[in-house]
Amino acid sequence: MIDFDLTEEQKLLQQTIREFAAAKIAPGASERDETMRFPHELIPQLAALKLLGIAIPEQYGGAGLGAMEAAIILEEIARVDGATALIVASHNSLCTMHLYRFGNEAQRQRYVVPLAKGEKLGAWALTEPGSGSDAAAMETSAALQGDHWVLNGSKLFITQGSVAGVYVITASTDRSQGMRGISAFVVEAGTPGLTVGKVEKKLGVRASDTAALHFDQLKIPKENLIGTLHRGFDDVLQILDGGRIGIGAMAVGLARAALEDSIQYAKEREQFGKPIGDFQAIQWKLSDMATEIDAARLLVYRAALLKDAGEEYKQAASEAKLFASEAAMRATTQAIQIHGGSGYLKDYPVERYFRDAKLCEIGEGTSEIQRKVIAKTLLE
Repeated sequence: MIDFDLTEEQKLLQQTIREFAAAKIAPGASERDETMRFPHELIPQLAALKLLGIAIPEQYGGAGLGAMEAAIILEEIARVDGATALIVASHNSLCTMHLYRFGNEAQRQRYVVPLAKGEKLGAWALTEPGSGSDAAAMETSAALQGDHWVLNGSKLFITQGSVAGVYVITASTDRSQGMRGISAFVVEAGTPGLTVGKVEKKLGVRASDTAALHFDQLKIPKENLIGTLHRGFDDVLQILDGGRIGIGAMAVGLARAALEDSIQYAKEREQFGKPIGDFQAIQWKLSDMATEIDAARLLVYRAALLKDAGEEYKQAASEAKLFASEAAMRATTQAIQIHGGSGYLKDYPVERYFRDAKLCEIGEGTSEIQRKVIAKTLLE
């Protein structure tokens, strides 16, 4: 018999994060969204709960939890604020995890420890103006000159781009090899030659910092290479597989927020002398939303459990991210419809859920890329 229940420890974690999110994150979510204000004040509080080192072992300052616990955490945070969920997801699964998984012990001690403790925020720089889904078109280059690497180029859409203390940056170290000539490097904020460009004004997750980065003769020590020379893209793909589980969990949280707010509104809003929840048209919308959210959560949990078990999870992660993100868009769209004219106003948070959910169909591999990954796995 398959057990769908969370363990007692996971239930306690879920309740703890739910209460923390409601008390500390939710109150300022709308204001931060409206003003595009990064929640600096939340970082020490997230760090105190070890939410900035979720899957990092305790010896490096983390919580030592698994992908399943990370999914539970991200759903609860996204339920109240997609932007904060994205901060937690990207910091954990991208920059910090890349350094932990593929960095050497010296790099773990120097960079992973402060990242896991929340003393510094991490950013992961892959996307470029001309290189999004097509990573082989990467223009940023790194050339070895004596005992230093020199990086030149630009990155775009970098989460935590202007607030990070540590960056993982991908660059071409052998352009003739395309994606087989890409390497990854760790760079500290303030290094000469690294400048922050435009901070983006976004449709959603507006309190999450997104910025361009520019590298002009950026000189870093030879030992800042992460992992094996020219093999950085293989590492990137593995990091993205794990990150997709987190984005799926974030999507589930946003969809759940849309459903729960819609249920409450359907009970309170009256038309034709009775609550709109009494009308079949509204009931069917709520039913479809609930069914898809449950299915999305199970897909996310399956991918997380496979990852924690050390089994192959690439297809499962893509399926979870694909279905959950598109289910979130459907749920948030229907939430606005259920709220009617009120749903189109900023007085109600469903319009924010709608805007935040769209990111989940784009970030860490678009829905189109997820379908490509799934199909390739099926046809291998």
